[in-house]
Amino acid sequence: MQIGNFLEVLIFVSAFLTILLVLVQQRGASLGAGFGSSGELYTTRRGLEKSIFIATIVTSVVFVGSILGLLLIPA
Repeated sequence: MQIGNFLEVLIFVSAFLTILLVLVQQRGASLGAGFGSSGELYTTRRGLEKSIFIATIVTSVVFVGSILGLLLIPA
């Protein structure tokens, strides 16, 4: 398997996982949050919510890094 093919597969997998993780998050799910009045105070993320948040960041970085890697390798 060539590095270009590996990066293409990595792009698709990381994009899918990023979308899935963003949709799973619960923060600001109320209708009022869309208009700027969420009505809740700042709370810290704990447990599974924190793990999902960190996983979202990691998959986003992998996604962007794999796109940059695919652009930088010679065709």
